[in-house]
Amino acid sequence: MDYSVRHAKTSDVRAIRTLVDANVSSGRLLDKPTVTLFEDIQEFWVVTTPDGEIAGCGALHVMWEDLAEIRTLAVAADHQGRGAGNLLVAALLETAREVGVSRVFVLTFAVPFFRRHGFTEIAGQATSPEIYAELLRSYDEGVAEFLDLDRVKPNTLGNTRMLLRL
Repeated sequence: MDYSVRHAKTSDVRAIRTLVDANVSSGRLLDKPTVTLFEDIQEFWVVTTPDGEIAGCGALHVMWEDLAEIRTLAVAADHQGRGAGNLLVAALLETAREVGVSRVFVLTFAVPFFRRHGFTEIAGQATSPEIYAELLRSYDEGVAEFLDLDRVKPNTLGNTRMLLRL
């Protein structure tokens, strides 16, 4: 299919909500309140079909000077395996490069998919002790997942922490 990828708009949040909801019950995504989707809309990209249907979404969240996370990556079931996810990841990685990020993190069950994009599994801490201490001050759950804090493990059991150096 001939997909297009673009920055998300506030009018896309309902479709993003639907994509998130479709992945929460399986545990592939953690639920996010709709207000959070609106607050974070600047981080989101969507992939669309030629008729304008939103086939997928994903966000890039900057965590530190050289570190960002791909989060809330979801593709509608009837569009999986057709390249929509690849387009989203390419757009998110290009955005990371544009803002000056040199490392991109993902917490995922889709290990083979992200391996194809150059991500590798990580264990332990991927930051210096000084940056780790600063990141501990964040209220963002994605940062807590990156830090592999015990308080988020009940929500992320089975997920794999992966990193890509750009």
